[in-house]
Amino acid sequence: MEERVSLVDAELEEQLIGACRTSVGDQLRSITYFTPDTYQQVYLRSDLEADADLTGFVEQARDGFHARTAYRGSELGDYQYTMRVFDRGYLVRVTGDEAGVFVTTDGMTVQRGSEVASALRKVLEGRD
Repeated sequence: MEERVSLVDAELEEQLIGACRTSVGDQLRSITYFTPDTYQQVYLRSDLEADADLTGFVEQARDGFHARTAYRGSELGDYQYTMRVFDRGYLVRVTGDEAGVFVTTDGMTVQRGSEVASALRKVLEGRD
C-alpha cells in the first residue's frame, strides 16, 4: 500500500489542521487521513521525525469502519470515536462512511479527545 499524495486537497488539509489545532493546540503531533484503500499523513509537527510505521497505524485505524456498524443498536448507542493511550502520547480516531482520520497528541484529557473527535466528525461529514 502506498501513500497517495493527492488523497487530501488543500481545502481538506486546512480544515483538518484547523479543527485539530483549535481543539488541542501545540499538543498536536500528527494528523493522518485514511480510506479503506490508502492514506496520507496531512500534518507532522516539525520537531518530530517522519519515521513512524504509518502503515501499521492505518491498518489498526481501519477497524473504525467496522466499529461503526458492529456497535449499531447496542445498549451503549452508536460508536463515536476511539481514544488510545500510549507511554508518550495519545491517539484519537474518527471514521466516517468513506474515510477516517487519526490524530496523535502529546497530552490529552477525555474532554479534549471528545472535542477533537467532534471537530473531525464535522469535517468528515462534510466530505462523505
